[in-house]
Amino acid sequence: MKDVLEEIVANKRVELAIAQNEMSLDYLKELTEKKIAQDGSLKLRSMKQSLAGSASGIIAEFKRKSPSKGWIHADAEVTDVVPKYAEGGASAASILTDKKYFGGDIEFIRQVRDKVPQLPILRKEFIIDPYQLYEARLVGADAVLLIAADLYPQQYADLLATAHSLGLEVLLEVHDPAELSYLEAAIPDMLGVNNRSLGTFHTDVQHSFDIAKEMQQAVAHLAESERPLLVSESGISNPAIVSELRKAGFRGFLIGECFMKEPNPGQALAKFVNECI
Repeated sequence: MKDVLEEIVANKRVELAIAQNEMSLDYLKELTEKKIAQDGSLKLRSMKQSLAGSASGIIAEFKRKSPSKGWIHADAEVTDVVPKYAEGGASAASILTDKKYFGGDIEFIRQVRDKVPQLPILRKEFIIDPYQLYEARLVGADAVLLIAADLYPQQYADLLATAHSLGLEVLLEVHDPAELSYLEAAIPDMLGVNNRSLGTFHTDVQHSFDIAKEMQQAVAHLAESERPLLVSESGISNPAIVSELRKAGFRGFLIGECFMKEPNPGQALAKFVNECI
């Protein structure tokens, strides 16, 4: 970890300490267990299956701000944008929950969950502690992001096991080929490559094409049903790129700023999806 990522994770530890002081992990677990019992099942909406069965594979992201660009769409309302993403043909939604750097809030997931009952929701966050997984399950997320650069391999494996015990799917994010070694610790549901360096925030979608073969080789030994679905994240700005990424083996495409910078993100998503299929 370095640069911006190091700063974000340091701040996340502070936020976690405050959150756990306000609500203990034991009490959070109790609330989450009641929620699971209320639901009657661990089974949630599968983001992996939704992407695999989709003609577009678009994971539409709700992101109001970024460390590199500042406010992208400061007045965007999650209860307006995400339902329109669902109507427009998104295969899943990614919701940023980091407040300081991305203008997000974990309550965004709770606010929109019942408005998009069939749409899988990914909690997009810098997850470094099981506490955040229980939070995600409690507010209604279906999947969580685990970033290799934030975690040691055993931390990642432990967090994945906890996520799965709660019924949450996991998207493991890598940036460089060396991080594919994390697959030796545990196999995620989805394997993503971030085209944006979390150290410098420089973005280049060519990065997905460069690492695609190594990603496929890293999971080739697994039975087809066990292989993580491949996801390309960030820097995707037109349908032609999605088509080329599909040829390279990707089935999920996480796109945020391309939509959020527009006055009507849902309309922008619908137009993009129509041009993809």
